[in-house]
Order: sequence, then C-alpha cells, then structure tokens
Amino acid sequence: MVFTTDQDDGSWSIVSQVRQSSPVDTTAPYSTTSLSGKTILITGGASGFGAAFARHWASFGSHIFIGDVNDSLGLALVAELRTAYPTQTFHHHHCDVTSWTDQLSLFKFAVANSPTGGIEGVVAAAGVVDMDNSFDSPRRNGSKTENSEPEEPRLKVLEVNLTGVAYTVHLAMFYLPRNGTGRDRHILLVSSIAGIAPLPGQTEYTASKHGVMGLFRALRGTSWTRGVRVNCVNPYFVDTPLLPASGIALLAGAPKAELGDVVDAGTRLMADEGIRGRALVVGPKMRVVEGEDGVTRLVAEAPTSPGGEGERVQAVWEVYAEDFERVESFVWRYIGMMNVMKSLAGWVGVVRDLWGIYVLGKKAR
Repeated sequence: MVFTTDQDDGSWSIVSQVRQSSPVDTTAPYSTTSLSGKTILITGGASGFGAAFARHWASFGSHIFIGDVNDSLGLALVAELRTAYPTQTFHHHHCDVTSWTDQLSLFKFAVANSPTGGIEGVVAAAGVVDMDNSFDSPRRNGSKTENSEPEEPRLKVLEVNLTGVAYTVHLAMFYLPRNGTGRDRHILLVSSIAGIAPLPGQTEYTASKHGVMGLFRALRGTSWTRGVRVNCVNPYFVDTPLLPASGIALLAGAPKAELGDVVDAGTRLMADEGIRGRALVVGPKMRVVEGEDGVTRLVAEAPTSPGGEGERVQAVWEVYAEDFERVESFVWRYIGMMNVMKSLAGWVGVVRDLWGIYVLGKKAR
C-alpha cells in the first residue's frame, strides 16, 4: 500500500487519531455542574494550589481526597470542608509522593471510601522548590580545601516534582479506567511557567517541570485508549509559600499571577469533560486589544476593568496547542520521502537500507 500526502479526509490526521479536542476559548463561560458528585484525588492537597482546588470544587459538590505529608494542614482543611459541606465526603491521607507505597495506599483508600465507588479526577499538585539553590551551587564535602570533593546533590525537587508525578499518573491510569462506564476520567497535571521557559537560578525545578510537560505531551497522545483525558495547567509566579526568594527577585517588581486565575483555569479543565490534551498557562492579567488588522496585542498590565472597545482582560492562555499539527507536518513529509524511496528502490531496498542502518549502527555503538 502506498500512502500519499494529499489526503484531506482526516484519516491520517494525528489530532483526530489521538482525540485531542479543539482549542480552548479561555474567555468563554463554562459550566461547573459536572463537578457535583465527582470524586477527586489531589496530591499536595493540604496547601497551595491543591488546597485552593479542593475548596473551590467542594463548593460545587465534589468529594475530595487529599494526600499530603503535612497532616496538620490536611486534617484542618478536611475539618473545614466537612463543616461547610456536611453531605459530601472529604478525607486526608498521609502521603509522601516520592513513596510508591504511600501513593498506592492513598489511591486504594480513595477508591474504598469513595461515595461513587471510584475516582473521576486525579490532580498531581504536589511540588517543592529548592530555596537555597543547592543544585546550581555545588557544595564541598567536608574540608574546604582545594582537594575536597563535591557533596552529593540533594535531588528532592526532582523526586517530588517528577518521580512523584510519574507515580501519580501511573496509578491514575490504573484506577481511573476502573470507575465504571459513562463516567469522567481525568488527569490534571500541574506544571509551571518553568515547564515552558527556563527559570534562571532554579535549574532542578525547571528540569522537573519540563519533565511534567514531557509527561503531558506524550501521555495525551495515548491516554484516550484507556478512556482517560489528560490536561495541564502552567501557572506563572503566584504569591504562595512555594514562590522562592529567587523568583521574587527575578520578577523585579513585575506583576504576579493570581491564585484565583489558576483555580479558574484548573476548574475549566476539570469541569469541561470535552477538553482533552490541552495545556493552559496562567499569567498576570493583561489588557488585550484586537487590532483592525486581526492581530492580537498585549498592551499592558490590566486595569481593574477593560478599557475601550475591542479590549478585554485575559490571564489564561493556551500553550503547546499546535504540537500535533507540527508533528503531523513532519509525518507527511516523512511519508512522502518513503514513497519516493519506494518508487526508486522498491520496499525491499527500503527495508535493506533500514536494516543496515539499525544493525551497523548498533554494532558501531
């Protein structure tokens, strides 16, 4: 069979094959009715983004299971939510996300105690920052002499932000498909602006968040086979306890993103069951002007309300929206190249060439 590159019926569209949804209009209203009755598991749910998600989604009728190492904050949050919403289910379960045993115990506990008998949503919100930047500034081990050796680096940031997230995703992909037919199955990853652009002075943190984006970008291409949708939110600097002094210095007085906008972006992804394979970045509110030439321009930090006609205030944007289209372009070119090779040498010649590259290349290594 010879594939041509002039098909327009979508049969070779990567976007359609991986079930990615259409671009997200972050300015459009959305319904939160689907959150009612959902059981959502949140790692790192005792504080920061995780706690903010828990409080907000509980107000719409969700049942929340929190996994966190901070038992006092977790138990306090659960007590608060039980008082505010006595007919819903809330639990805290001690969980160090770097421990496979802890995470497995958290998921099993949530499934066993869920009012729905399963989990509809999983949020990988646990994350840490190395405040003293020990990765970028290697310490000497022992004696401070010229001959002293470097101290072994602490890799807690990578362990929590990447290994911990990998554990969460792996477990979510196991338990979500078992929640019954006709129910939502959603993984929400929490990356960062550092997952999109480098954050100077926070190399390990940047690497970990780029890793989360790698997980997202790969997983969204296959998770549909398990009936699971995967989305991601990437906050800019937000004034939470996680924001390090180096981050504040880097801002140099520039505006920060607002926690409410991060929660809103995450809520849109969790509530709208039609959104699949999309990532949103959350930054400071900006005044946006739609020009007569069709070009969208960011004018300045937004005032409390939009300015003149054609202006709007926006803090949430889509990122990595065209990944599959770009990959698709490469695939089309590659298929075209293969067709040319076949016409010149036939499939036997192509197979012989590929075999030679693989075998000889492997021997050379």
